[in-house]
Amino acid sequence: MPVGSSRSAHPALIALGAVGAVGAAAAVWGVGIERYLFTVREVSASAFAPGTPPLRILHVSDAHMAPWQHRKQDWLASLAQLRPDLIVNTGDNLGHERGLEGIRRAFAPFAGIPGVFVHGSNDVNGPAPRNPLRYFSGPSRRHREPTVLDTESMDRFFTDELGWTDLNNRAARLTLRGTAVDLFGVDDAHRDWDRLDALPSAIEGLGPREPGTAVLGVTHAPYQRVLNGFVDLGADAILGGHTHGGQVCLPGYGALVANCDIPLKQAKGLSTWTHDGRSVPLNVSVGCGHSIYAPVRFACRPEATLLTLIPHA
Repeated sequence: MPVGSSRSAHPALIALGAVGAVGAAAAVWGVGIERYLFTVREVSASAFAPGTPPLRILHVSDAHMAPWQHRKQDWLASLAQLRPDLIVNTGDNLGHERGLEGIRRAFAPFAGIPGVFVHGSNDVNGPAPRNPLRYFSGPSRRHREPTVLDTESMDRFFTDELGWTDLNNRAARLTLRGTAVDLFGVDDAHRDWDRLDALPSAIEGLGPREPGTAVLGVTHAPYQRVLNGFVDLGADAILGGHTHGGQVCLPGYGALVANCDIPLKQAKGLSTWTHDGRSVPLNVSVGCGHSIYAPVRFACRPEATLLTLIPHA
């Protein structure tokens, strides 16, 4: 060994050890701590015609529930105390073959509070192990035979026991705070289950819309084609999920991947979506869960959103 080589190697080993320590600390934080730091993000946006009453929406998404996840179940159940005017569930509720057990425990306290829901693919097919680096090459695609989940039982729980409305490629008119609100939604656009072409007739089937009626669009995956289609159909605000806000983010920068074609800067939180000269509020929930095969969150705490939509000044 050349003279002095051990000395020159010493700083390199120290640096390597420091990098390893930082990585280990980040893993401990993301796996053991942050993924349990459930939070409610409170935001507001102008969306409705003057004179329309404000609307308090509890937006929940991407629970990816497994039966043993009691901390998440208890936290979701506690959100019923917020008494929102409307619950919007943007899908991926199930994360295990027995995930409905946890979903029942989490959402039972919401019975009687008006709500709507759409599906994500994990409400139909169970999760599978995958290489997380593939997300950097574009939206994920399924490459193996999936586990089929009990979607029908979940839907019956939502509709029959909670009284929520199914918006999968459908439209509905609800009376909230004494005022009619029109809503429409699509099934999971990430799996090409969305049927934007079915919505015009579904909306027409609601009957004439009074001037100034609030209109909301609901989707699991916020693909641009869906967001643009919702704006064309008159949505005053749009709610989506799916992205997990990137799930593992770079502090000070944000999401590194979105798993769809939405701009990264809009992959989490409240922003404005503009199409053909019209702009509407867009809320993309980072969700409160994760795949059981990727139990980590970093710089992206699990959340629900209390979104208050108010009339324009």
